[in-house]
Amino acid sequence: MSLSFCGNDNASAYSVYEGVLKNGCFVDALNLVPHVFLLFITFPILFIGWGSQSSKVQIHHNTWLHFPGHNLRWILTFALLFVHVCEIAEGIVSNECMQTPHLHLFMPALMGFIAAITSIVYYHNIETSNFPKLLLALFIYWILAFITKTIKLVKYSEVSVGIQHLRFCITAMLVILYALLMAVEINVIRVRKYVFFTSPQKVKPPEDLQDLGVRFLQPFVNLLSKATYWWMNHVIVGAHKRPIDLKKIGKLPIAMRALTNYIRLKETYEEQRKKLADDPDKAPSIWKSMYRAFGQPILLSSTFRYLADLLGFAGPLCISGIVMRLGDQSNSCKTSVYFLSTDELLEKTFVLAVLLFLALVLQRTFLQASYYVTIETGINLRGALLAMIYNKILRLSTSNMSMGEMTLGQINNLVAIETNQLMWFLFLCPNLWAMPVQIIMGVILLYYLLDYSALIGASVIVLLAPVQYFIATKLADVQKSSLDYSTDRLKKTNEILKGIKLLKLYAWESIFCASVEETRQKELTSLKTFALCTSLSIFMNAAIPIAAVLVTFVAHSYISNSVLTPAVAFASLALFHILVTPLFLLSTVVRFAVKALFSVEKLGEFLMSDEIGEDSWRNGEMSVPLESCRKHPTSVTINRKQPLRYQLDNYEQSSRRPVRPVETEDISVKVTNGYFSWGSNQATLSDINIRIPTGQLIMIVGQVGCGKSSLLLAVLGEMQTVSGKVYWSNIYDSEPTFEAGWSKNRNSVAYAAQKSWLLNATVEDNITFGSPFNKQRYKAVIDACSLQPDIDLLPFGDQTEIGERGINLSGGQRQRICVARALYQNTNIVFLDDPFSALDIHLSDHLMQEGILKFLQDDKRTVVLVTHKLQYLVHADWIIAMKDGTVLREGTLKDIQTNDVELYEHWKTLMNRQDQELEKDTDGDSQTTMERKNLRRALYSRETKSQIDDEDEEEEEEEEDEDTMSMMTNRRTKIPWGVCWRYLSSGGFVLLFMMVFSKLLKHSVIVAIDYWLATWTSSNMSSIPENVPVFDHSYFITGFSILCSSGIALCLITSLSVEWMGHAAAKNLHHNLLNKIILAPIRFFDVTPLGQILNRFSADTNIIDQHIPPTLESLTRSTLLCLFAIGIIAFVTPMFLAAMVPLGITFYFIQKYFRVASKDLQDLDDSTQLPLLCHFSETAEGLTTIRAFRHEARFKQRMLELTDTNNTAYLFLSAANRWLEVRTDYLGAVIVLTAAVASIWTLDKFQAGLVGLGLTYALTVTNYLNWVVRNLADLEVQMAAVKKVNGFLSTESENYEGSIDLVQVPEDWPQHGEIKIQDLCVRYDPLLKPVLKHVNANISPGQKVGICGRTGSGKSSLSLAFFRMVDIFDGKIIIDGIDISKLPLHTLRSRLSIILQDPILFSGSIRFNLDPERKCKDDRLWEALEIAQLKNMVKALPGGLDAVVTEGGENFSVGQRQLFCLARAFVRNSSILIMDEATASIDMATENILQKVVMTAFADRTVVTIAHRVSSILEADQVLVFSEGMLVECDTATNLLAQEDSLFSVLVKTHK
Repeated sequence: MSLSFCGNDNASAYSVYEGVLKNGCFVDALNLVPHVFLLFITFPILFIGWGSQSSKVQIHHNTWLHFPGHNLRWILTFALLFVHVCEIAEGIVSNECMQTPHLHLFMPALMGFIAAITSIVYYHNIETSNFPKLLLALFIYWILAFITKTIKLVKYSEVSVGIQHLRFCITAMLVILYALLMAVEINVIRVRKYVFFTSPQKVKPPEDLQDLGVRFLQPFVNLLSKATYWWMNHVIVGAHKRPIDLKKIGKLPIAMRALTNYIRLKETYEEQRKKLADDPDKAPSIWKSMYRAFGQPILLSSTFRYLADLLGFAGPLCISGIVMRLGDQSNSCKTSVYFLSTDELLEKTFVLAVLLFLALVLQRTFLQASYYVTIETGINLRGALLAMIYNKILRLSTSNMSMGEMTLGQINNLVAIETNQLMWFLFLCPNLWAMPVQIIMGVILLYYLLDYSALIGASVIVLLAPVQYFIATKLADVQKSSLDYSTDRLKKTNEILKGIKLLKLYAWESIFCASVEETRQKELTSLKTFALCTSLSIFMNAAIPIAAVLVTFVAHSYISNSVLTPAVAFASLALFHILVTPLFLLSTVVRFAVKALFSVEKLGEFLMSDEIGEDSWRNGEMSVPLESCRKHPTSVTINRKQPLRYQLDNYEQSSRRPVRPVETEDISVKVTNGYFSWGSNQATLSDINIRIPTGQLIMIVGQVGCGKSSLLLAVLGEMQTVSGKVYWSNIYDSEPTFEAGWSKNRNSVAYAAQKSWLLNATVEDNITFGSPFNKQRYKAVIDACSLQPDIDLLPFGDQTEIGERGINLSGGQRQRICVARALYQNTNIVFLDDPFSALDIHLSDHLMQEGILKFLQDDKRTVVLVTHKLQYLVHADWIIAMKDGTVLREGTLKDIQTNDVELYEHWKTLMNRQDQELEKDTDGDSQTTMERKNLRRALYSRETKSQIDDEDEEEEEEEEDEDTMSMMTNRRTKIPWGVCWRYLSSGGFVLLFMMVFSKLLKHSVIVAIDYWLATWTSSNMSSIPENVPVFDHSYFITGFSILCSSGIALCLITSLSVEWMGHAAAKNLHHNLLNKIILAPIRFFDVTPLGQILNRFSADTNIIDQHIPPTLESLTRSTLLCLFAIGIIAFVTPMFLAAMVPLGITFYFIQKYFRVASKDLQDLDDSTQLPLLCHFSETAEGLTTIRAFRHEARFKQRMLELTDTNNTAYLFLSAANRWLEVRTDYLGAVIVLTAAVASIWTLDKFQAGLVGLGLTYALTVTNYLNWVVRNLADLEVQMAAVKKVNGFLSTESENYEGSIDLVQVPEDWPQHGEIKIQDLCVRYDPLLKPVLKHVNANISPGQKVGICGRTGSGKSSLSLAFFRMVDIFDGKIIIDGIDISKLPLHTLRSRLSIILQDPILFSGSIRFNLDPERKCKDDRLWEALEIAQLKNMVKALPGGLDAVVTEGGENFSVGQRQLFCLARAFVRNSSILIMDEATASIDMATENILQKVVMTAFADRTVVTIAHRVSSILEADQVLVFSEGMLVECDTATNLLAQEDSLFSVLVKTHK
C-alpha cells in the first residue's frame, strides 16, 4: 500500500477549489512549517556550539544563569511533549480507521514532538553559555506555531468539530501552551533586554556558582537534571576511579548553610518571644518557629507526595483496562475523515500501556522529588537547631553545669539524639497527611471494583494496623533494655582489657571471661526478643496483603452476584499491594511523631534554662601597648637546699622590685561588697572586697574548699552576683613599646582552670588557641612549662593530635599544656587556678621561676595565682588569704607578718610538712619521669606495630604497583562474598539451609497463589474453548484458601529463620572474639590500641547483633521478589527475555557505580559526625575557659564549619540515593512497558488472567529494584564489621598447654621458692631484638632479691619472663627443680604472686578483688587486710568485705589501692613474690608500710623486687644490676657499694 500525505482513498483530498484553508490536509501541512523552520535554524547552531566546545572542556558552572521563567518553561515544554504524544496516538488510532494511510494525521504531531525536544535542548545550551540573543529563533518559532495551530482550531470550529472530539481538545491545548511559551519568551526579552532595547541587561550568576568550592548543584541545575539528579553522574561515576573525599564534595550553597538557617529559625523564635514577653510562664513554641521557618518546602513536598500517590493508582486501573480489552482490536470504521472521542482512544490497549508507562515515570519522579525536598529541609532544620543549641551552650550559666541541672550527657543527647529525631520526623511528616488520603482513595477504588467484599478485605488491614504499632513500640523498649546490657558488658570488657596484664599474671582469665559471658547471655536474651519482634513485624508486612486478598476474594465469590474476572482480580491485587505500604509505615511515622514531641519538649526546656549574666564590665574595647618579649636575666632563684621556712624568714623587700605606694597604684580589678552564689539562694562567697593591682603577682591561698577558685570565677562573671560590683579598670601604664603582630586584647583574660581542659587538636593548636603563631614566644612558653621533653616523645612532635580522640596524656602533661596556653595568650591579665596541683616539685619550681616570675612579669602582666604551695608566697606582690568563702586577709607578706602573726605561724607549720614531702620527692624518679616513661611505653608499642604494618604494606605496594588503579577499582566494586559466607556459616549450617529453603518455598507459594488466581478468574470468562476442562467454583476457593494459609505460615517461618540465624551468628562471633582476645599474648595488647579492641566489642558487635539480620532479610526478600517477578513475566511472554538483556546490563552498571559511591559517602558522613559531636562536648566542658578568653565567636565559627561539612556529606548521600532510585524506578517502568507491549502483542483474551499476573508482577519490580541495590550497599558496609572481627579471630593465642603431665607437678609447688636462671634470652616478638641476653643467676629459697638498672635495661622483662609473658627463645628458668617452659601456663601463673607498679582494682566487692576464685575463708581475707594495714578502714565501710569497689578502684586513694594489691598477693599463698616497681606511684608513708610487710609477712618467701628507687633495695640479700639487657653485677648491696666504680654505686649516687 503506497504511503501518501493526504491518503489515496479520496481524490478531493488534494483539491483547493474552495480555498486553501478549507482543505484540512493543507492546514495540517501548514502546521509542519514552524517545526521544520526550528530544526533548520537550530541544528547548525547546536553543531557549531558543540564543535567549538571540545568534549573534554566542560562549561564551568559559574557561567550558568537561569533566564526568567526558567522552571515554567521546562514545565510547559514537558506538558507540550505529553500533548504531542497524545496527538500522535490520536492520529495513529484515527489512521487505523481509514481505508488508506493518512500521514497528515500524525506526521505534523511527530515533527512537533521532535521540535519541542529540540527547543529545550537549544534553550539549555543557550542558557549555559549565557548568550540570550539566540533565543530570538525560539521566539519566532513559538509565534509561528501559535498562528498555525490557531488557524487549525478556527477551521475545526467552522466545520462543527467540537469539544466532544479529542482532536479539537488537543489542538486547543496546543494553542494555549504555545501562547504561554510565547509569553515566557516575551518576559525574557522584557527582563534581559537582549533585543529591541539599546542597552541589554548585564546579569551575574548567583554568588554560589561563582564560588568554585560549591559542588552541591541541585538548586542551580535545570528542571530535568533536578528531577533525574543528572548532575550527580560525575560524582558517582568518578567515585569509581578515585574515592570521594571532602574536597570533592566541596561546600554547601549559602541557602543551605547552618548560619543561614539558624538566622531564619532564630528570627521566628525571637518573634514569638517578643509576643509572649508579657506572659513569662509561657515558653515560645518551637513547633511554630519551625513551621514559619521551614513550612514552605514541607508544603511543596506534600504537594509532590499527593501527586505521586494519585498517579500511583493509575497502575491498577491501566492493568484492569488492558486485561479487560485484551483481544478487542476490531476496527469497524472505514471513513474518509474520522474524529475519535477520548473514550475510544482509551479503549486501545497499546495506548493504555504507554499511559501506564508515563504515569509510572511521573509518579516516581514526584515521589523522589518529595523525598529530596523533605530531606533537604530536615538537614537545614538540623543545622539551625545545632547552631541554636550551641549558642545556648555558650551562654549557659556555670551553676547550671556544676549543680548538675544540665549535665554533659544531656547536652550530648540533645545534639546527637533529639536533633536527629526532629530531622527524621521532618523526613517522614508528609506521610502523616498523605497516607490517610492514599488509604481512603485505595478503599474507594476497591469498592468500585468489588462492592462490599472490598470493605471486608480492607477492614482486615485496618484491624491489624494497631498490632503493627504495638510491635513497633515493643521493639523500641527491647532495644533500650539490650542497650543497658550492652553498656554493662562493655564496662566489664573495658575493665578486662585495662587489667589484662594482671589477669594473665594471676591466671584469672576464665573467671572474668565468664563474668562477661554472663552479661552477654542476658543481652542475647534481650536480643532474642528484639529478633522476635523484628521478624513479627516483617511477617505482618508480608502476611497482611495475603490475608486481605484471601478474605476479599472468598467473600466476593459468596456475596457478590458478579463473577470475578481477571481484570477485577488483578487490579484489586495491585491495589492491596499499594494499600499495605502506608499502613505498615503509619506505625513508624506515628512513633517518630511521638518521639519528636518529646524532643521538642526537651529542647524547649534547654532553650529556656538559665543564662550567664551579661558582664558588660569586661566589654570595653581597649588598645593597650605591650612590653616586648625580652627576657631579663635578673630574677629570683629558688634555693631548694634551704628549708622553706628560712626562706620565708629571710625574705627581704629589696629582692622584689619596689612596690609603689598604695594611693597611686593602678587597680586592674576591684570587687566591692561582693556576694556571689552558684544559683542557690545562699551566697557561696560573701562580703568580698578585694583589689587586684596592675602588673603585679597576686596569690590567693587558703584551705581546700574555701572558695579560691570560686573567687576567680566570680571575677570572671561566671557566678551569679547577689549584690556588689566588680570593676575592671581601663587605666594602664603607657610605655609605648610594641612588637609586630601583637596587641593586647582588653576583652580577654588568659585563664588556666584547675581541671585541665584540652581541645581535640594538635599540641600547637592547644597552646596558641587561635592566636597568631610567634616562634620566639612559643619556644619561650614551651621551655617555661618544661614541655619540650614531652613533645619530643610524641610521634609528630607538637603536631600530634591530643585530646579525647588523640593520644592520651597524663594529668601533669595536660595541666602544663593548659598553663602554656594561658602564658602564650597576649592578655593583660592571667588567672592561674592551682597550676601546680598535678605537677611534681621540680616542675613546679621551674614553672614558677621561668613561667610566672620571668615570662609573665617581664611582660608587665597582672597575674592572679591560686595555690596550695605556700613556699611561693615569698614571691607574691599581693596576697589574698581566704577562709570559708570570705577574705581573711589581704596585703603584702610583710603586712600579714606584722598584722596577723597567728596566720603567719600557721603557714610556717604547714611549710614544715611540705619540706618533709619535698625530701621524699627529690629522692628517686619524679612523677614527671614516670609520666614520660608511661607515654614512651604506650607510644613505643604502637610504633613497632605500625612499623611492622608499614613494612608489610610496602611489600604489598611493590607487588601491586603496576596495576594499582584498576586493582583498586576492582577491589572497591567487588562484593565481599568471602566475608558474607563466613558470617552465614557462623550462624550454623542447619539454620542457613532452613533460611534458604524456606525463602525459596515462600516465594514459590506466593507465585502459586497468584497463578491459581489467574487460572480461577480466566475460567470465569464467558466463552471458554471446549478443550479446557471446567472446574467447580468451590474447587478454586478451597485451593486458593489452602495456598494462602500456607503462604502466611511460610512468611512467619522465613522471617524467624533469618533473625534466628543472625542471632546465632552474633552469639558465636562474640564468643569466639572474646576468647581469642583474652587468650592473646600480652604483646598483642601492647601493639593494638585499646580503643581499637573496644570498637570490635562495641560498634562492630552492635552492627552484627542488630543491623545485619534485617538488612539480610530485606536483601533476600527484594532480590527473590524481583527474580520471581521476571521469571513470571518471561513465562507469560517469552518475548520479554530479549528486552531483559539490555535492561540487565543497565541495571548492573547502575548498581556497580552506586555501591562504590554510596560506601564513600557513608564513610564521609560517619567521619564528619564525630568531630561535630566532640566539638559540642568539648565546648560544654571548657565553657569557663572559652568565655574567659572571649573566644566564643571563634568556637561558633568552628561549629558552623563542622555542621556544614557533615550536612554536605549527608546531602550528597541522600542525593546519591535519589540518583539510584530514580534510575531503578525508570528501569522498572521500562520493564512494565515491555511486559505490557509483549503481552498485548502475543496473547489473546483467553489468557487474560496470565496477562494480569504478568503485569501485576511487573509493577512490584518497580518497587523492589532499588531496594536490592540499597540493601546490597548497606550489607557491604555492615560486612566490614564482620571482616574486622574476623581479623582479630586470626590472632595467635598463647600456648596454654604444657609438655609436662600435671600429675608430675606437686600440689604445693613451688614449696621452697628456689629460682635458677640459666643462659636466659628473652624477646617480645620474633621480629624484635632480644631484651635480655644470656642471663645467669641463682636465687636461694626465702632470699630477698633486688633488681635495678636504668630505664630500658630489661628489669621488668625479667619479671615477665617468670610468668612466660614474653618469648623465652633460649635458656631456661627452673623453679624448685621444674623448668617453667614445660608447665601449663595456667598452673605456672596460678602458683606465683606479683604486685605491679600500677595498682589495679576491678569493680565489684573487696572480697572479689582479693579472691576472685572464692577459694579462701573470710579469716584469711581479714588477716591479709590486717597485714596490709587496711583492716580498720575496710571494717568502717558499709558491708565490710562486701563493700563496693567502683571502676578502677576510684573510690580509694592510689596508696590504698597498692595496699589492696599487697593483700591480694598475700591471699595467694605462694612461696615466690615478685614486686615490679610496686612503690613507684605511692607516697613515702605507704611505701614504708609495704617494705615493713614484705620483711615480716613474707619473711619465709622468696621476694624479687624490681626497684624504682634504688634506696628501697639497700637491705636486700642479693642485688642484680642490669644494663642493656645483660646482667652486669650480682652481689650483696654492701659489697657492690664498696666498689667505687660499680654501676650500682653510680645508680645510688645519682638516684636513678
